[in-house]
Amino acid sequence: MPRFIEPYTLTGREFVVLEPLERRHETELLEAAKDGDIYKLWYTGLASPQAVLNYVDTALSMRDQLGAMPFVARNLASGKIIGSTRYFNVDAASRRLEIGHTWYSASVQRTGVNTEAKFMLLKHAFEKLNCIAVEFRTHWFNFQSRRAIERLGAKQDGVLRNHQIAPNGTLRDTVVFSILQSEWPTVKAHLLHQMQRHRDALAKGEAHAQ
Repeated sequence: MPRFIEPYTLTGREFVVLEPLERRHETELLEAAKDGDIYKLWYTGLASPQAVLNYVDTALSMRDQLGAMPFVARNLASGKIIGSTRYFNVDAASRRLEIGHTWYSASVQRTGVNTEAKFMLLKHAFEKLNCIAVEFRTHWFNFQSRRAIERLGAKQDGVLRNHQIAPNGTLRDTVVFSILQSEWPTVKAHLLHQMQRHRDALAKGEAHAQ
């Protein structure tokens, strides 16, 4: 039986390439996580360098057992790995999935990377996989992630209180957002406009928020 999500490389125009995660990417991912010491942020899943390796193990296990599709993000200009993201919580029967487990090196945050990556993931989900909804979730205290999700055009569905126990023993409240298939044309137009702004800023040597 074919997978709902087959391995596929998504190539952007300006900023990023998303390619299926493989074990050989571990060393480069570890270096990407060290950029800005983002693994020290207590509310993320990258609590230590070892957690980056666990991240790969978990991602590949989810791919093989649950139909997820993890990606590494490469800088289109330099070819360096700058982060990772994932399709997961896949419900093939209902054509739903979640985009998450996303992180980027500090040096590429607040550039066009996230916008272009999310555009490609959403476009593939709605236009190739024919999804009826795409979901995003993040930690209540990850305010940067919440703002970034809202800027994509996703709407907040609610908050799952005490949803998970974090590695440090704290209780996580999870904020849930989604984009519906019927909303995709408008969200797509919005993201195309945002990416054009990033291209204009790049041409001028400036930077805009994601």
